[in-house]
Amino acid sequence: MRAIDTNVLVRLVTGDDARQTAVAESFVSQGDVWVSQLVLVEMTWVLETSYGLTAQEIADSVQMLLDHKNLTIQEADTIEAALARYRRKPSLGFTDCLVLESARKAGHLPLGTFDRDLGRQDGGHLLHK
Repeated sequence: MRAIDTNVLVRLVTGDDARQTAVAESFVSQGDVWVSQLVLVEMTWVLETSYGLTAQEIADSVQMLLDHKNLTIQEADTIEAALARYRRKPSLGFTDCLVLESARKAGHLPLGTFDRDLGRQDGGHLLHK
């Protein structure tokens, strides 16, 4: 199975560069492409900081990738759990949702944090400053 990096994933989601988007789509259309969690997290950060996408648009982008017939997302079940939490509480940010759900899947809860919102989540533990 082949893999793609963040730049290719961003082109697939945004289509902002016609030439690169066509190349990315061609590569992915050849079948079975793996997307690491790290690449997915980087993509959400780029979509938020560089493209100004809303939490809803980011969530929809992640869902589109999860549903893509040619993409295999690393630990898709954990991504889906993080996405569900992110949709319920977008102020947490997708990355924090994924950190919490990854710890849950690994059986390493509670997750100690100084982040008040994250610490209040099921499985979170707010550390006092």
